[in-house]
Amino acid sequence: MTDRRDNTDENLPGAPARAGGPDAAAAAPDPAGPAPAPPISALLDAAAAAALPVLRGVRDDQLGLPTPCAEYDVRALLNHLFHVVVAFQELAAKKDVDFSTTPDRLGAYGARWPDRFAEETTRLVEAWAAPGAEEGLTGGMNLPARTVGAMVLLDLTVHAWDVARATGLPYAPAAGCVAELRALVAQMAPTARKMNVFADPFPLPPGACALDALLAETGRDPHWTGS
Repeated sequence: MTDRRDNTDENLPGAPARAGGPDAAAAAPDPAGPAPAPPISALLDAAAAAALPVLRGVRDDQLGLPTPCAEYDVRALLNHLFHVVVAFQELAAKKDVDFSTTPDRLGAYGARWPDRFAEETTRLVEAWAAPGAEEGLTGGMNLPARTVGAMVLLDLTVHAWDVARATGLPYAPAAGCVAELRALVAQMAPTARKMNVFADPFPLPPGACALDALLAETGRDPHWTGS
């Protein structure tokens, strides 16, 4: 996965544009303007579809493994993500949420926890698809509602990667989510680092893919291993 396009003679630096050709058409302004951003509910639906195969693949004997989030093992991270998915349903409805404790839903639901998690992601998508969910302010910090919706999208995307890295499972983020999340992280990272939500950016070599760049911006090593 990469943001770079295939190189052709026409898009190399300094290559002349062809009059009236594809370059001229690309340079012309789009009379319709930029495409509207997809609804947060659609992005959440796609992110959940990408995350669920990872979560369903976690074995009981992997729940104690470390994750890229140093303060969480796999079990604690899954409970955290479960709590976030449930809590942000309430935030979509402009209600207050208590994040002071994290219920042990894996313990409560036993072997059925992946099915219950899937049900809660469906409710999350429905909550953010409700009329007015993306409008106005919500949450204790009175942030724009779409920003709050993007925050749960970030958790659903990045924590799915965390679990995949911890357990050796494959994971690819849903299309469109990484671009949305990089914009969110660029906006919120300074405050998040002051609050110790993000670590300092992880250094990356030139040409890193968009997912690696997103992970690095949250303070993660995209090549983390548990060893």
